[in-house]
Amino acid sequence: MRGRGLKHGAALLTAFTAATAVTTGCGQGSDDKGTGTATPPRTTTTTTPPPTTTTTPAVQRFEARVTKVTAADLKHSWREGCPVPPSGLRMIQMTYWGMDERPHPDGRLVVNAQAADDLVKVFRRLYDMRYPIRRMEPVDAYKGSDFDSIEANNTSAFNCRNSTGGTRWSQHAYGLAVDINPCENPYVSSSGEVAHKDCVKFRNRQRRDPGVIHDGDRVVKAFASIGWEWGGHWSGIKDYQHFSSTGR
Repeated sequence: MRGRGLKHGAALLTAFTAATAVTTGCGQGSDDKGTGTATPPRTTTTTTPPPTTTTTPAVQRFEARVTKVTAADLKHSWREGCPVPPSGLRMIQMTYWGMDERPHPDGRLVVNAQAADDLVKVFRRLYDMRYPIRRMEPVDAYKGSDFDSIEANNTSAFNCRNSTGGTRWSQHAYGLAVDINPCENPYVSSSGEVAHKDCVKFRNRQRRDPGVIHDGDRVVKAFASIGWEWGGHWSGIKDYQHFSSTGR
């Protein structure tokens, strides 16, 4: 019986050892290269997004259109007896560069018919140089009041009126004068007075604010290219906003 028990125990030990060997061969041992199953490495695909392109919007080009006007278009700025009839005037509808550094397509300037094409060339140059203009509309928007137009810092041309403080027709009455940014470029009397309180600071011509015109700058040269002179060159009185075909 004892020998039978020993044989039986030896058989159990042999079976246990064999089972352990089988278990070790199922990927647990690092030495059994013949029976292991290799797992292929994962391939990671990286998608590179296309480069981002920033498109700068094109700045609006200068455009201008010259049209005829009638007395009905000028009910506050023209009357019987004015030196030029409505048929001798033209409306320039054009793009101008604003104080907000953006193009404005709704500029309107009433001028003498004979000067219209030349003035289109000048304002094209001002637009290309990004010279800023506060606003541009006929003085009829202010019921013909030159004072109110200046208060609004409005760039204008034709207005059938006398020269400031005089009894003769202004060059504006012929449509042969333009006032540009009249606040930044005020009319200064011989005693140094400026009639518009918000514009008094611009009596100092050393200022470099947007829209301020200086002697010999590109604005003065643009008007000089068509033979127009600047009121900033006057002696005594200075009319820094004023350009005209006669220099008056």
